[in-house]
Amino acid sequence: MKKFLTIIASLAICFAAFAQVAPAQLVTWSSHIEEAGEKDVYRVIFTGKIAEGYHTYTLTDEFSATEVMDAAVEGGELVGTPYEISTPTEETDEFGDPAKHYYNEIIIAQNVMLTSGKAAFTGTIFTNACTGGACKAEYYDFNVSVDPEFAVAPLGTEAEETVAEEPAVEDPAKKKGSIWGLILEAILWGFAMLLTPCVFPMVPMTVSFFMKGSENVAAGRFKAAMYGLFIVLLYTVPISVIIMLTRIIGGDAVTADIFNWLSTHWLPNIIFFIVFMVFAASFFGAFEITLPESIVNKSDKNSDKKGLAGVFFMALTLVLVSFSCTGPIVGSVLIKSTQGEFWEPMVTMLAFSVAFALPFTVLAFFPSLLKRFKKSGGSWLNSVKVVLGFVEVALGLKFLSVADQTYHWGILDREVYLAIWIVVFTLLGLYLLGKIRFAHDEPLEYLKVPRLALAIGVFSFVVYLIPGMWGAPLKALSGYMPPITTQDFVIGQNSGTSHSADAAPVTDSEYGLHLPLGLQGYFDLDDALEAAKKAGKPVFVDVTGHGCVNCREMESRVWSDPTVLGMLKNDFIVAALYTDDKQKLDKEDYVTDAETGKVYKDLGRANSYIARTKWNVNAQPNYVLLSPDGEMLVPVRGYDLSIDGFIEFLQSGLDAYQK
Repeated sequence: MKKFLTIIASLAICFAAFAQVAPAQLVTWSSHIEEAGEKDVYRVIFTGKIAEGYHTYTLTDEFSATEVMDAAVEGGELVGTPYEISTPTEETDEFGDPAKHYYNEIIIAQNVMLTSGKAAFTGTIFTNACTGGACKAEYYDFNVSVDPEFAVAPLGTEAEETVAEEPAVEDPAKKKGSIWGLILEAILWGFAMLLTPCVFPMVPMTVSFFMKGSENVAAGRFKAAMYGLFIVLLYTVPISVIIMLTRIIGGDAVTADIFNWLSTHWLPNIIFFIVFMVFAASFFGAFEITLPESIVNKSDKNSDKKGLAGVFFMALTLVLVSFSCTGPIVGSVLIKSTQGEFWEPMVTMLAFSVAFALPFTVLAFFPSLLKRFKKSGGSWLNSVKVVLGFVEVALGLKFLSVADQTYHWGILDREVYLAIWIVVFTLLGLYLLGKIRFAHDEPLEYLKVPRLALAIGVFSFVVYLIPGMWGAPLKALSGYMPPITTQDFVIGQNSGTSHSADAAPVTDSEYGLHLPLGLQGYFDLDDALEAAKKAGKPVFVDVTGHGCVNCREMESRVWSDPTVLGMLKNDFIVAALYTDDKQKLDKEDYVTDAETGKVYKDLGRANSYIARTKWNVNAQPNYVLLSPDGEMLVPVRGYDLSIDGFIEFLQSGLDAYQK
């Protein structure tokens, strides 16, 4: 027992240490000079970019204030004290007290009066960057030349200028909207798994196990709590360890590369596609998928041991026995999370496992309730199994589609994808009506109301899909469908592609890529910047990917808004940087990692490196507004379906460019 508890304690220590792993520099600083509106007085502005998921503090915070230390001016003198230009987010800290935090960006300034032609302003900026209770103190030494020749003229009074210079700081809750969607989906799948045929048989096994120790109520409830914890750990720890090791060994770049490979390379996507098809065939009754009996029997035998070891092996038995139903869902949840983010796979797996373990934990807390469940079996369980089979056929196509898009195979264009979905869900509707039977189905004597309601829903979904065969946008499914640019025929267009004749992408002949909604643009950042200089416009950079569900949803729901689309067409040079495209670059276009010397020879990895190093962006989608010189105009914007917010983001970039 002591050895077992030592292992658990070691795992806890490991996770505590893992929580401290962070990028080398959490706040990166830059500076520029502005006229302050008074003779010989200039304002030195420091902009700190804060790593995603972290926050820092105001200049007046009681415990962790950002501070300008050891400030000195050679050739001038300080005017007043440092002050904040950006506006902090007001929220409640972990102790329930009101607090002001900066996310994404902090901007502070110091006025300097010249006593000579120019001055040297030196000092150190101290920041304390925190996340989840873990903090890192950082020091930035600066030496800024206060030279009137490079100062920017003021726009008006100091108060007006402060408002004009204040960036659009995004609400952290909005920034994380996509992960909350993934968490909700994972929780729903976790609860749904309880009703699947390979999970439901564990109910009577749990009955027999926890009824044995039900005499001692306190001990029984402690074991029940540990039972739930072990289930969560068995699902969550493996993926967390993998991410932890890659982060420690190679840092952010390696972690991002591994998950980028996992989510976009043809090999894992084809494997996942085949796995989904195999499981679907099994659910239809073609064969039975089970783990080797020796593994299951061994873990089941060990569950008879007393104490926590027995509880652990009982949880292990549950995980192993339920594998054939939870395996594909777990894989789907993880793959949807791997868009370059560090925390998302772990958080979504934690959400799934907690929801999956909760019913078993509750029943283990109250063993008498377990007696009320009948043993698994019956036609309704097989019907659940068959319905899951149809759903897995539909979902499995997404993996094949990702590989098809990233490698430009052209085998699963949008109309082919839609045709398969229409057939699959039509067959599902017929099955629910009892018109189709599989090997283990019993005859359907009459149609129950819930089954009829489900059939109506399925056939309504099929009716919704059909117009997509002629180019209907199907916005509700935009994230799951191949882009409309792959469709051969769109009603109302004369060309053989989904682009109108006057909207062909400028660099299409070079990369074979297309922008959505008839937009013209570039797929190389240097080409876009060169075009921006000629046109005198800022650059809209879309950090995107073929396998990015949220990217397609943003294009369909936000970009398609007339105001947004008009601004993108008329006011910006558009550049789409695909971070998962596998096209090989010409030798002169290779990108070399400045730190490791590694050479990136394909388009996706080169773009991923550019986004990671220039804008601290690893995820998709992200949107960056640049000047023609490549300078970032406003903070990066991520996944957010607010149309008004996106318009404000574009307008703030235009305002910053026109200053």
